Formats: sequence, structure tokens, C-alpha cells
Amino acid sequence: MVSLANLPLSVLDPSPIRVGGSPKESLENTLDLAKHVDKWGYKRYWLAEHHNWAGMASSSSPLIIGRVASVTENVRVGSGAMLLSNYSPFSVAEQFGTLESFFPNRIDLGLGRAPGTDRLTANKLRRRIAGEPDFSEQLEELYSYLYHSGTGTLDGSYQFHFHAIPGEGTRVPIWLLGSGVYSAELAGRLGLPFSFAGHFSPSNLEKALLVYRKSFRPSDILDKPYVLLAVNVIAADEEKEAQRLATSSYQKHLLLTRGKPAQLRPPVESMDQLWNSYEQKAVEEQLSASLIGDPTSIKEQLIT
Repeated sequence: MVSLANLPLSVLDPSPIRVGGSPKESLENTLDLAKHVDKWGYKRYWLAEHHNWAGMASSSSPLIIGRVASVTENVRVGSGAMLLSNYSPFSVAEQFGTLESFFPNRIDLGLGRAPGTDRLTANKLRRRIAGEPDFSEQLEELYSYLYHSGTGTLDGSYQFHFHAIPGEGTRVPIWLLGSGVYSAELAGRLGLPFSFAGHFSPSNLEKALLVYRKSFRPSDILDKPYVLLAVNVIAADEEKEAQRLATSSYQKHLLLTRGKPAQLRPPVESMDQLWNSYEQKAVEEQLSASLIGDPTSIKEQLIT
């Protein structure tokens, strides 16, 4: 059995906006939580990326990462995830190279393949062009900027070298994040650490981790597989209160199943009047990896 004493704990913060609150309040709450997490000895504090989402203030990860790093001292700060499809690898290398220059050995670059929004908003974020590289090619380009020196060809006869400055040679740690098999296999094949989104895709957990470990090849970054698992944790002094607080998360995911993302709603005493049996089953399955309870119960769930 794993001991909680040697189990590194981290935080993934999407900067949720509560009903009656504001994005400004949410970002201030993020800074306050980060300060406490830093004092409590957590390993990492990662910021999510969402766009055109009424309930999330986490649209500009690099800006929030820099601000969080500036008010903390020890915790590693990073993206969970920086969604590479929304950006050019060159710009990501420059941004995270800048962060690494300001906060040496404290920055993580977690990468995701999804756009973090709907298709129309994704096109607003970055105009797509025909024949642009796929995710694995973008990843290789980004790696070359941060770990070596990226190069590119302008035309058939002239070779031009692109240098991401700052960024070049900073070796900012790259993680792949995912909720399925594709990112798990790619992370293993490239010898990268892998973080699985168990907080909303628990049904794929065992298969994804098995694929990651089977496909893993040692690299200059890792010599053996390394996994970070994201799960929802809702704790209170009493079990009953934790179950009540969890209804905020249930309502959030209920609205998502209806295609209506919204601000975080306050807890309710019962969900019975808010969902039907089909919706209840769908939400409970999506949140089946959540840890809910009092401190003793949470500790037991974390180490089993």
C-alpha cells in the first residue's frame, strides 16, 4: 500500500466562476489558493485552458502561470493543459521560455490535443490553413525549440533557422495530458511523462495507463514511465457535508451533458429534482473516480 506521506499531491485549477461571481474574483481566488498550496507543500499547481465557457476564467494559461509563480516560492507552476492546436509551437516555446527565464526550474508545460472549446471558437482562436501539421508534428517542432534549435525551410533552395528566444535550450519539462489512448501511446513512444484526466474520463483510465506503460521508450527526459492522475477531491469535516458540496460538481456536469456550460452553482440538499435517471447515471459515471468524504475517508481513498 502506498503511504500518503510519500505520495506527491498537486492541484489542477480551472479558475471556476461561481454564480453571482466574476472572472476577476475567480482569478483572485486562484492566487489565494496557490499561496496556500505553496505553504502546504504541494508539488505542482497547474492551470487549465478553456475558451468561450461561461463558468471558467482560465483562458490565458501563460499569463495566469506567470502571475501564480510570482506569488509563490516553491510549488511548480504549469499548464494543465496548454492546448497546442490553438497555437503555433514557436509561440508556445517563446512564452514558456520566457516563464522559465523568470522562474527557473519551476515551470511545467503540460500539452493537450483538444481545442478546449467548440469548433467555431477554435477557429476564432487560430485561423486554420490547409495542410497544417498534426499534433505529433507540432509536438516534435515544439520539442526542437525547447531542447535543441528548431529549423525550417522557406523554399526549395533557401534554408532558414528559427530560434525561439527565450526558449531555446531551456528544456522546460513537457508533459502530455489526455483522456484516452492516443495521447497515452504518444507519450509512451516519445518517453514523456503522462497525465490522465481521471476527473472526467475515468472509464478510459486503466486502458490508457496500460497503453502508456507498454509503449514507453526511454528518452533523454525519462528512463521509465511517470504518471500523474487527475481526480476530483471534495472534502469536508463531515461526510454528509462533503456529499452536499459535491452537488455543485454534479450540477456542473449535468449542465454539460445538456450542452449548457454555466457558472458554478451553489450546493443543494438533493439532486433528485434536478436530473432524471438517465442524466444521473451519465453524471455519476463521468465522476466515478471522484473522492468525496471526511479527512480520514479521503486519505484512505487516495492510497487505495
